[in-house]
Parts: sequence; C-alpha cells; structure tokens
Amino acid sequence: MSAADLFASPPGTYLLSHSVGLPLAGAHEQLGTDYFDTWATDPEAAWPTWLQLIDEFRGSLAGLLGGDAASYCPQQNVSSGFTKILQAVRPAGRTPVVLLTEEAFPSLGFVCEHAGYEVRYIPSSVDVTDVSAWAGHVGDDVDVVLITQVHSNTGQLVPVVDVAALARQSGALSVVDVAQSVGVIPIDVVAWNADFLVGSCVKWLCGGPGAGWMWVAPDVLDRCAPTDVGWFSHADPFEFDIHRFRYADDALRFWGGTPSVLPFAVARRSIDVIAGIGVDTIRSHNLELTDRLIERCGSMVVSPLDADRRSGTVVVDPDTPIEDALAALRASGVRVDARSTGLRISPHVYNSADDIERAAAILRP
Repeated sequence: MSAADLFASPPGTYLLSHSVGLPLAGAHEQLGTDYFDTWATDPEAAWPTWLQLIDEFRGSLAGLLGGDAASYCPQQNVSSGFTKILQAVRPAGRTPVVLLTEEAFPSLGFVCEHAGYEVRYIPSSVDVTDVSAWAGHVGDDVDVVLITQVHSNTGQLVPVVDVAALARQSGALSVVDVAQSVGVIPIDVVAWNADFLVGSCVKWLCGGPGAGWMWVAPDVLDRCAPTDVGWFSHADPFEFDIHRFRYADDALRFWGGTPSVLPFAVARRSIDVIAGIGVDTIRSHNLELTDRLIERCGSMVVSPLDADRRSGTVVVDPDTPIEDALAALRASGVRVDARSTGLRISPHVYNSADDIERAAAILRP
C-alpha cells in the first residue's frame, strides 16, 4: 500500500493541502468506533472514553513533534490558543509590546489588536526568511514575538530557531504559529527552544477543523496565569469546590471548560498516520514535486525558490489574469486557490508528478 492509499481519493487533482488536507480513508467509519460506540452502548463510560482520546491526542502530538505529552493542550483553534497565551503572560502595570509580521494570518493580528498590547508589525516588504531582517525589530522593549513559520500568502519559510534565539536573547517570549507547516516541515519543539507553539490539524495533518492545540515550554509554565479558565484548567477537575481553584500543573491549565472531543478523535489518528509516514519523507516528496512545478512555471513563480526558504506551497502569478487561470484549472478538475499574490499550489504525500504536470500544462502549455 502506498502512502496515497491511506487517504481519501476525491475526483480530480487536489492541491489544496494548505487549506484542508484530505481525510484518512475510512475516517468516517473509524470515528463511529472511537467516538460513538461507547456513547451509544455504555453512555456512563462515555466521558472516560472521550478523555482517553484527548490523552491519546496529546501523546500523538508529542510523538510527532517532541517533548512531553503534558506540555500539549487542546484548543479550539490557533486564535483562541494565542489569545490565552497573551492573557496569561501579560505583565501588570504597563502596556506590553507584541511583534509580528504583516504577512501573519490576519486572525492573529486581530487577536493582538484586542489583547491590550502595543502591536508592532514587520512590514510585508521585508524578507522575513532572513534572520537579519528580524534583528532590527526584536528589541529589549518587546515582550512577545509571534513567529509565523510559514506565511500562507507568500510561501515563505521563516528560520524559527534563529528568530526564537533572538527573542530569548532580548528577553521576549516567542510564540510560533505552525498552522501552515506542521505535517510538511519537520518540527522538533525541544531543539527549537521556543516558548510556545500554536497549531491546528486541518491542513497538512489532515485531521479536520476544530482540533487546535498549543505547546508550552516547561520552563515558562509557572509564569503563565491564564484568565480564560474552566474546570478542566483545574489541578483536580473533579474536586468541585467553587472556592478553591488551583491551576493544573501542566499545559492543561490553558484548557478551559467542558471540552469538545470529536475533532480530536479524528485528528489523533491522522497525526499517527503522518508520523508513521514520516514528516521527513513528506517534506522530501513535497520538495521533489514543488521543484518540478517551479521548473515548469519558471518566472511565474513568486514564492521563494530556495528549499531552505520555501514552505510546502508554491505561489504562481500566471501570465493570464488570476481569475482566468483559476477557472481554467477548475474546469480541468485541478483544485488550487488564489490570493492577491497568485495561485497557491500545495502538493502533499498523496499527490504525484502527474498531478503537477496536469496543473503546469494548463498554466504554461
């Protein structure tokens, strides 16, 4: 069985993994077993079963990305997790500063603008794949640096290790958004030496929406006092003493009230499949296909060409109007999308050289 056989196989050519990764083959049936069966046959045991699924989700992330499962906390989405982090580390008595790039996902900019921080942006004209571009912005008056590892509209890959080191040297906390990289770019949370990661499973992890998560470095956990809490943020959720709240002694202090479970039941299996294939293998396959696409499309490629600065996505500004090129691709069953910068094309492990040739033949006959 090939890696592609592990995933659903929709008609046409699907190159939209930067948006929604394909589900696992049989995911619908497996969800029935994992999530619904106990609920339907032994409902009293449903919650223990569901919480075990959450524990397995955390363990799957640790297996994929490193560190301990206790350092991972489920979240609804990246924005929610980032909001909780900014609240938890906000110093009293002054207005702190958060730094991010203008090409960061807008949702995270919205969070910053409403978090009580002074917000500073690295202009979109700056090449953020070059660590020296960050050095002039990460000063000792910056409290939090948001590092978007992959910029979704430009395909740029930011040198996380170097930027996180700059932040640490200046006394700032680093938060790395890996929503567009996890599952296609190898990640080692221990080697990175960042303070927080926020991510989701809907894209390259092929786990669907709703299974967001955060990772908290053990050495910063005691500095974190989340304000958006609930009974599952408690050291003992089943103590049920309204006058006695104690933060959980791991990343679950960021969790909150009664959690959703279904998205994590889906995502933990897809994470295990991605880990089984190996992100190094996925990245190698992605680079092989994107190299082919870059060769075929030539000067139309506006995303980075260097593999060390290139994400899993190639952005192509076609010779014809973007709307016309997009319509021609869709008419031929090739699924990509468009932003102001161009067409976004993202081959995953379930894509083939034939898929790339099919798209390239339309863009550059």
